[in-house]
Amino acid sequence: MLTTVCQLAGSMSFIDEIDQEFRLGGLDKAIAASSTAPIFDWLINVLSFQGISDRVARDYAAKHGRATWTDLEQCLREPAKCSRLHSYWQYFDCRYDKTSQTCAEPDHFDNCKLPHLRLRNGRLNQTAYSLYLFIRDVACGDLVGWIRNQIEATTAEPDRDLSAARQAALVAPLQNVYGVGEKTLSMALSTLLIGARGLEPLWFDTGKDMVVVDSLAHNFLHRTGILHDCGAAHSYGPACYAKGGCAAIIRGIAAEIDCRQFNAAFPSVFPRFIQHSIWRFCAAEAANICNGNRIDDRFACQDRYCRLGSKCDRKPLKGTYFQ
Repeated sequence: MLTTVCQLAGSMSFIDEIDQEFRLGGLDKAIAASSTAPIFDWLINVLSFQGISDRVARDYAAKHGRATWTDLEQCLREPAKCSRLHSYWQYFDCRYDKTSQTCAEPDHFDNCKLPHLRLRNGRLNQTAYSLYLFIRDVACGDLVGWIRNQIEATTAEPDRDLSAARQAALVAPLQNVYGVGEKTLSMALSTLLIGARGLEPLWFDTGKDMVVVDSLAHNFLHRTGILHDCGAAHSYGPACYAKGGCAAIIRGIAAEIDCRQFNAAFPSVFPRFIQHSIWRFCAAEAANICNGNRIDDRFACQDRYCRLGSKCDRKPLKGTYFQ
């Protein structure tokens, strides 16, 4: 079934598209020079696309600007009066709200630099500062070196292969950055690690195995019966990345599909491409086949012309544990 999905909706230029984004963001030069600022600027921009359409996020950023490493470096050059901004470990429970112009330290609000960023909402301001402090204090200002050390120092664990352990070594610490989730982190890091393959071969081995599970991918696995057949019925959310969840299922199936049949330049096992093909198969802006706009989720899918045909179980979503 997933081979058919890749044939119908997969982007055969997937790596080329990543390379283009990599170059346009100046990430190739940044990694070669171990320069943190361009990578931070690109990463915080990617993270700003959470919870809203790409078009709305781009339009707002084009009008009001984005958070940059230089901005935050200047804002924190002088010790902040608010103790929460003194270090990464002290930065928690800020509770800055853009609409009400309030935070957890009202006595320091008027002198705080955090609200000066004209971002879409207060959560993004907090994410920008939290990520900056993580890189400054945990990664010692060298994000490239931190990623390299995390990957190279990781060894396989009894219940986790080397690739999964390396992914966890990157994702788990960064998940403590305010407002950052595993899905968006995996998407951003996968692009960064795949794009850097000419400079950092180990990065590619880690990035190609990263899987981004959004509601489209989860619902596809439910509708087709894959979750049921794998004994992995669960609601969309953290369970998708838990042991035996959506991400693990996609990686397991990907191990059985030789992706060189789609593009000779692809690695033979390429979970990120498989997952991306599922997204394209479902997304309205791509193939637009398997989604809630096309399917009345109270009932089984009625699309008689879907190429998945009898392979798909056509399970309805509503009225199940998913709602």
